[in-house]
Amino acid sequence: MEELHSSDKYVRDGSVDLHGHSVIRAHTGTLKASLFIIGVEIAERFANSGISSNLITYLTSVLNESTATAASNVNIWSGVQCLLPFLGAFVADSYLGRYWTIIVASLVYLLGLILVTLSASLRSLQSSWCSYNFESCSRASHFKIGFFYFSLYLVALGQGGHKPCLQAFGADQFDDEDPKEKKHKSSFFNWWYFGICFGSLAGVTVLTYIQDNVGWGVGFGIPAVTMAVALLLFLCGTRFYRNKLPSGSSLTRVIHVFVAAFLKRNAPIPFREQNQLASIQEVEVLRTDSRRQLLQTNKFRFLDKATIEDELDFECKTTRNWRLCTVQQVEEVKLLLGMLPIWMACLMYGVVFAQSSTFFTKQGSTMDRKIGRHFVIPSASMQFFSGISIMLLVPVYDRIFVPIAKRLSGNERGITLLQRIGTGMFFSALSMIVAAGIEIKRLKAAKDNGLIDMPYATIPISVFWLLPQYVLFGIADVFTVVGMQEYFYDQMPDTMKSLGIAVYLSVLGVGSLLSSILILVIEKVTCRKQKQCWFADNLNKAHLDYFYWLLASLSLLNLGMFMTLASCYKYKKVAPSGTENSS
Repeated sequence: MEELHSSDKYVRDGSVDLHGHSVIRAHTGTLKASLFIIGVEIAERFANSGISSNLITYLTSVLNESTATAASNVNIWSGVQCLLPFLGAFVADSYLGRYWTIIVASLVYLLGLILVTLSASLRSLQSSWCSYNFESCSRASHFKIGFFYFSLYLVALGQGGHKPCLQAFGADQFDDEDPKEKKHKSSFFNWWYFGICFGSLAGVTVLTYIQDNVGWGVGFGIPAVTMAVALLLFLCGTRFYRNKLPSGSSLTRVIHVFVAAFLKRNAPIPFREQNQLASIQEVEVLRTDSRRQLLQTNKFRFLDKATIEDELDFECKTTRNWRLCTVQQVEEVKLLLGMLPIWMACLMYGVVFAQSSTFFTKQGSTMDRKIGRHFVIPSASMQFFSGISIMLLVPVYDRIFVPIAKRLSGNERGITLLQRIGTGMFFSALSMIVAAGIEIKRLKAAKDNGLIDMPYATIPISVFWLLPQYVLFGIADVFTVVGMQEYFYDQMPDTMKSLGIAVYLSVLGVGSLLSSILILVIEKVTCRKQKQCWFADNLNKAHLDYFYWLLASLSLLNLGMFMTLASCYKYKKVAPSGTENSS
């Protein structure tokens, strides 16, 4: 093996070890570090799926909430869980760094899981059990409900710090200045999602069965133990990690640009050759010199006014001159503004994404779930098939589809990031069309067997009729979810990578909240006439098929808007290559 040149010995993207020293390429990062990080994510997803996948069952059967209320509460919790990463990302990028934020968040996460376990285990905190065979049960006390939801949202807070930082930290282990490592980073996002699905799949398969057949205390306790193991595993990989130094408040940098542009709103937009970095910001330029510098672009030119020096700037002696910004700061804000329409166009996917753990699960609970004579699978375990389809498709996508598409398109990713996201959106719309068709069949079976007024009776139609919609969900995830992860990480400024993962997660979070609002509005409108209520507690009298048709129609309309935006989008340009990223 040839000896490394001295210039290749150290990582060139500004990464350091935990003590702030430059890191040697051969001893850190890449596969040796990412294996620890993916292992931690598998354990975390296993623990999280033990809470989220069967939560609607706990709320309806233990806390005795109505179907619509439980679905809404699950969506709200899921939404908050996916929005809190903004807080974790801000703390990591601005102050603590990703490594220490992950550790602190893991401890909060673990505490929340312990309290959830206690709420389901201790006699003084237990609620009345209500199985599907009982039509009535007593309402849990306000204290019991409050303690459970406090614990649940503590889990969300811990996940909010853990989720964006761990994935960004994993991507940090690959140096974009090295062609081989840059190629491997694209594969990392595929295998990262493979790990997510493996952990979630194990959780859905094992934990939902334990919760339904052994007890909720044990079913919630195992995730707590798993999260403790995840924290220990993360600590074991410390010596192999590459760390990025926190860059100061990204929010302050963004606000700075808008303030400076507003204060100089009457100044003429400068010609590019006249744009000069202010001498007052020279320290900032030197500090960020180890990171890739963005090339100046022609979009949002009104923000370029923030880089113009005038007499007042020359008189200003402080480094906190809010009237003047560097070109780099302005281009970072331009990147954020350019991604905003894409983010908005992805929200409809988040609304559809929320259905697999809510109404799909309730559908399955009314159907024949027997395998053989005695074994009954939990309805939440049907999410297994989304996971297994993802796990089967990710290697095919990474090892077969990408090389073939690369030869045809010349793009190193096979297809662009936005093309990948759009393809998944099409499959998500298709999954809603199929779900509507299956629901029509389920309702017909209930009517033909005289079970319309028997909500707790098992409808003689196999739960495996739901298989196509779950599989289509999995296919959609491989394209859209993985695509969004890489897109929002790749297109973010180098100083805001954790924020990029938080933005991706916010698509799912805001989508869940929008789904919750949509459910509440539809329930209020349709339940005025009792026979027409779309979300009746008796699903045999409900009309989930109408809801699925509505989501399918909205998804197709949204896909058309997304394709228009994607055709106009310009990918990030960085100084080292001087050309557009192969996105």
